[in-house]
Amino acid sequence: MISLHTSPARRRRLGVATAAAGLLATLLMAGPAAATPDPGDRGAARTGISATQQAEAEAAIRSGEVPGVDEIVHSSNITHLANVPKDALKGLNTDLAFQGKYAFAGNYDGFRIFDISNPRSPRTVSQVLCPGSQNDISVSGDLLFLSTDSSRSDNSCTSTTQPATEKSSWEGMKVFDISDKRNPKYVAAVETACGSHTHTLVPERKNVYVYVSSYSPSATFPDCQPPHDGISVIKVPRNAPEKAAVVNFPVLFPDGGNPGAPENPGVSRTTGCHDITVLPSKDLAAGACMGDGLLFSIKDPENPKIIDRVQDNVNFAFWHSATFNQTTDKVVFTDELGGGGAATCNEEIGPKRGANGIYDIVGRGDHRKLVFRSYFKIDRPQADTEVCVAHNGSIIPVKGRDLMVQAWYQGGVSVWDFTDSSRPKEIGYFERGPVTTDAVTTAGPWSAYYYNGYIYSNDIAKGFDVLKLDDRRTDPAKRVRLDELNVQTQPEYFGR
Repeated sequence: MISLHTSPARRRRLGVATAAAGLLATLLMAGPAAATPDPGDRGAARTGISATQQAEAEAAIRSGEVPGVDEIVHSSNITHLANVPKDALKGLNTDLAFQGKYAFAGNYDGFRIFDISNPRSPRTVSQVLCPGSQNDISVSGDLLFLSTDSSRSDNSCTSTTQPATEKSSWEGMKVFDISDKRNPKYVAAVETACGSHTHTLVPERKNVYVYVSSYSPSATFPDCQPPHDGISVIKVPRNAPEKAAVVNFPVLFPDGGNPGAPENPGVSRTTGCHDITVLPSKDLAAGACMGDGLLFSIKDPENPKIIDRVQDNVNFAFWHSATFNQTTDKVVFTDELGGGGAATCNEEIGPKRGANGIYDIVGRGDHRKLVFRSYFKIDRPQADTEVCVAHNGSIIPVKGRDLMVQAWYQGGVSVWDFTDSSRPKEIGYFERGPVTTDAVTTAGPWSAYYYNGYIYSNDIAKGFDVLKLDDRRTDPAKRVRLDELNVQTQPEYFGR
């Protein structure tokens, strides 16, 4: 359903939602394509609810408090240009990366490459079946990197699920050659301790360093033993990616990190990092590490050095990701309350949990400190059947302003301004109504990123979306052009 939602109950201006184009494009299977995706790699998508909860969700739709099932609504400054539904890869859609006229979209079952030279009509170039959740994805030159954080029988794209308690099981990083976008080739694999939930590139001329984030060790896992208090650093020679190897495992939490419950109820115990964002031009990185937020130097990329560390044991449950502003005096950390599987954008949870935390960076050099300023959370009501929480986003490059676009699962895509660290505000949005009213369903945008004048979103359930943002506050960003974008490797937008 696509319609204009005008109820005053939501207290927002709405634009007309244009029809989404179902763009089924040519499928070009690349690399090993004989595997059958395992249900264990698909992730939990639906959880039953009570009759009362279902009735409340349906009442919220009738009253206009939330959009109808699959109804599209958006602010007047956003236009929905295109939607490309899932095709061969049926798993959950995940992260995005960009290079030239191409977008690279992760999926629990592999990855898909789109030609986005015409943003109104993205075209599928190839799809690669290579199961292994969550297939976090990034690109650098002719290389594509893919994270595997589910225990597999081996490192091939035809592997099957296998318990992590077995020594022969494999998790880690996969590397593909994408010099031919129509036919990516699998060229290397590196096993890492506890797998690779996410990864971050620190690209250099001859080598690409990969920071691998993983967590949740167990004494019963031969390749994921506690304490797991650091990150794996992989060095990948560009001219010989088959020689990729782990070169260090720097300890980031010599004291063990946040202990979590019972000392800090409702807070995740730190057993590694979830995601790291680097700003190579400033030799700086920010780590979102379960119960801790980090600021560290990557001047020596093989040996990162901690500058500061913060905790929020009142409102943050799980430090999920981080984003610098362009002038490097702020960091936005996200809290993935409920692990991306719960409805948290509601009155019961409130405005400070499952939100963003905005921190100023004060001081200089190794004496810099992270200073908390405020929280930001979308205030658009969501049904209790909608998984909604702060997730992946990127800077919108405008000089003199701190603007960001961000995914909120079924909370949709939010455009917001944190130029004043203490008074962030939403200035645009796009969202769909609940997928259903009879279950808590994992859906909505996993990632929403600004790239060369457009917003691209990978919806977990609905596919690849393209949005156009027209607003005097963000329009200057349309003049900024990039050759490549991995959001966790933030570029120097204005100093190039």
